[in-house]
Amino acid sequence: MSTKIALISDSHSYIDHKTLQYLKGVDEIWHAGDIGSMEVMHQLPQGKIVRAVFGNIDDSEIQNIYPEWNEFEVEDVKVLMTHIGGKPLRYAKGVKAKIKAVQPKLFICGHSHICKVEFDPSVNCLYMNPGAIGQQGFHQMRTFLLFELDKGQVKNLQVVELGRRGRE
Repeated sequence: MSTKIALISDSHSYIDHKTLQYLKGVDEIWHAGDIGSMEVMHQLPQGKIVRAVFGNIDDSEIQNIYPEWNEFEVEDVKVLMTHIGGKPLRYAKGVKAKIKAVQPKLFICGHSHICKVEFDPSVNCLYMNPGAIGQQGFHQMRTFLLFELDKGQVKNLQVVELGRRGRE
């Protein structure tokens, strides 16, 4: 039995009905930071496992609930998640050392508003950034990722395009 994951980020206090419809069909919802408001988290479908980190725009209320770094394991896949991670070959300060120390199979971050998935052989890890679901930022297309974890493998990865920023 696989576990269905929705990976979202950079909501900046915004989540729409289209996003929420997709989230109903998953087992777990992961938020890679810049939540913006706890109202976003309260709108998530009930009965789902939610894993999140705080981002650089998140206030003390959110920072008291969610960590800066979240390490966990699902379906034999070790995951390391933070908000500001950079990207392969240009990780943020200290991030590559942390990845090497934790040795996750999957490294997740947000912040850039750019959807990107890439295997990084320098740390033997799959890098995922879901882009942004919110309306604030320079991104043109609002995106997130859907995938499954099954017996140590990432499967059925898809990029969901929610529409252009500034439009419903």
